[in-house]
Order: sequence, then C-alpha cells, then structure tokens
Amino acid sequence: MSVDITNFGMSVGLSIPSEPVLAALLIIFLLKLFHDQSFDRAIFTHPVSIALYIYFAWMLITVVTSSDILVSIKWFLAKLWLIIPTYFFGIIVFKEAKNIMRFTWAYVLGIIPVIVYTLSIHAANGFSDHAAHWAMTPFYNDHTSYGAILAMFIPVVFGLSMSKNKYSQNIQIFSFIALFILLAAIYLSISRAAWASLIIAIGVFIMLRFKIRLTWVLTAALAVGIVIFSFQEQILMKLEKNKQDSSDDFIEHVQSMSNIATDASNLERINRWNSALRLFADRPIFGWGPGTYQFVYAPFQNSADKTVISTNVGNKGTAHSEYLLILSEEGVIGFLSLISLFILISLAAIRVYYQAENPEARKYALLLFLGLITYMAHAVFNNFLDTDKAAVPFWGFAAAIIALDLYQPKKLINTKD
Repeated sequence: MSVDITNFGMSVGLSIPSEPVLAALLIIFLLKLFHDQSFDRAIFTHPVSIALYIYFAWMLITVVTSSDILVSIKWFLAKLWLIIPTYFFGIIVFKEAKNIMRFTWAYVLGIIPVIVYTLSIHAANGFSDHAAHWAMTPFYNDHTSYGAILAMFIPVVFGLSMSKNKYSQNIQIFSFIALFILLAAIYLSISRAAWASLIIAIGVFIMLRFKIRLTWVLTAALAVGIVIFSFQEQILMKLEKNKQDSSDDFIEHVQSMSNIATDASNLERINRWNSALRLFADRPIFGWGPGTYQFVYAPFQNSADKTVISTNVGNKGTAHSEYLLILSEEGVIGFLSLISLFILISLAAIRVYYQAENPEARKYALLLFLGLITYMAHAVFNNFLDTDKAAVPFWGFAAAIIALDLYQPKKLINTKD
C-alpha cells in the first residue's frame, strides 16, 4: 500500500513508507552484524548468499565506472535496502516455518484493499481497456507491475487453498476468497505478461510433479529454437500480418501478444530491447552504470524502431526487461551474476522439494518457487526488482526457500501456528 512520492510532483523517487522502513532495517541489520555474534554463519555461507555478494560487488564496480556516478550511487543504496534486510533478516525469521505463511498473508491482506480500490476505479470507467492501465495508481505505476505482483502470489494462495492441512475452516474459506479476488484482479489487469507467466509456472509445476528431466525440456527447447531459426522469415511474415491491437475483448487481447506490426506496446518494448542491446554493444564489460538506462538510451534508439509512444525523457519504463536492463547497465558480468542468483535459488527450491522429510516444507518450497518463477518469466518483458512492491516478495520468497534449505534437513520444522 506504499506510494511513490513522484506521483505527487516530488523530484526524488521514494516509496513511502516502505523504503524508509527498509533503509532503517538495513542500518539495524548492520549494527546487529557487528555487535551480535549469535548469527548462524550458515546464513552467510550459503551459495545464494555468496552469489549475492558477487552481485553487489560487481554492481559497486560499475558504480565507479558509471556514466553518471550520482545516479548509480543512489541506485546502489536503494538496492542495498531493498534486498539485504528482506533476504538476511528473512532467513532468520523464516527459521520458524509458520512465519513463511504469516509473511504471505501479510502481503495478501495488504494488497486486497489495493485491488478493491483498483476495481472500483476501473468499474467507474466502465472496465475499459484504457482505464485498466492506470486504475491502480498511485499504489502501482501501471497495470504491468500490478499484474506481476498478483501473478507472484496466485500460485502460493492457490496451493494453500487447495491443500489439505490443519488450518481452521475459517482460514480455508478465506484462502478461497483471497484466491478468487486475486484471479479476478489479474484477469481485469489485462497484463498479458502476467498471464503468460502463470502459464509458464503451470508448466514448471508439471515438470516437477512428474519429474520430467531438465535435459528433455532443454532438448525440446533447442529443437523449437532450431525450427524458429530455420523458418524465421516465414514466422516474421506471419506475425507482421497480425493486426490485432490490445482490446477489451479477452480473446482479441491475447491475440495481440504476437502483434509486432501495429500494437504500440509490443513495438515500443522491441524498441527498448534494441536500445538496451546497442548500449550493451557499446560498453559490454562495465555497462553504462546502475540506474542510468533511462538517461542514456535515447540516442541509441533507431528511427525505424520508434513508435507513437516513444520518448526521449526516460519515462514509461526503462528497458522493459530485467535481463536486458542489467546487461546494458552492468555489462555481461552483471548479467551473469543475476542469472546465477536465479539459478541457485531455483536449485535450492528444487532440492528442498525433492529431499525434504517434512511434507509441509516440500509444499512451501514448491509454492514459493512457482511464485518466483512467475517473476523470472515476467522479467523477460518487464523490470520491477528496483521497486519495493516486487523486491520485498521476491527476496522474501527467496529467503524462505534458503531457510528451508538450511534448517529443514536438521530437524522437522514446526509448522503449527
């Protein structure tokens, strides 16, 4: 429910009250780190934690080499308070597994009033396609970030509502109500990337549930890639014939996902992607500096790529891809550090799911991982990890998985509330 003060004409981008709280938690964590010797060293030596050190170390190097050091320093500090308190304090808090679900429900209870507010504004404007893009302001900048967060929590809430557990009947009923609200909200968000991310999460669930080997999936993906490469001209010609733009109609809106001929949203995303790749090509090692994309990409736009919604002032999003954004701002090493983090978190979740003795721990690992998968998939099309709304659940889910990975093998986790 926090609000970015730039929505009220302020020049400094800060989410109130969440970011000041996170900054305070960062200071508290650092003070405890130096004065409290009771921290479990395993928290700091886990492979994900080590990968996080490398991620921050390289980011700091690219701050020094940045094209705008002041912007990059601010970005670096924001990343510190968005990630460190949530991740490290999260692992400590999630030693008690009941806190994992408390964290989840705290966020869900916070977002439901935002959903109600959004739907009321949307309804007042006739549930139009246009209103769906901005009805969630000032709590979210647009429907894409709103849809990404909804998608992240749907697998978790769905799993809790469908699982047989020791919860009271009232909690079970509330789970179903919350699930219905989230599903209605994501449908009306008209966020195509969010819809696609849920489908990918379902695919990952099927892989894990039926133990489909990753080599088989990669082989199939390679085969599809070869086919696409071999028939790329024919495929492009087919896509260019698709003139279906975004629409209030669900079927037409889905069809517009592959429209690279007239859909301004799709074309502008391609423009931002191409700009990011050109920025990377110009500075492949160190990049242009954390947080600088929006200030430097304009000259790298190709006139042929520009659309009716193109801009040179860095608004309306940045690279529209978490992966291409870090590639352009922190170079290939920064990109690899982010990919490594995602892979190591995924491996930890899969390890707990297959090896944990406690069925509750396996369930939590699976649901949290599927929530993270929705964002990892969504990150191809958008980038939100620089915002509190996405960073807190993403790194919170990661911290919960690491807590399960560290402490579940030692003893059965207490899952009773």
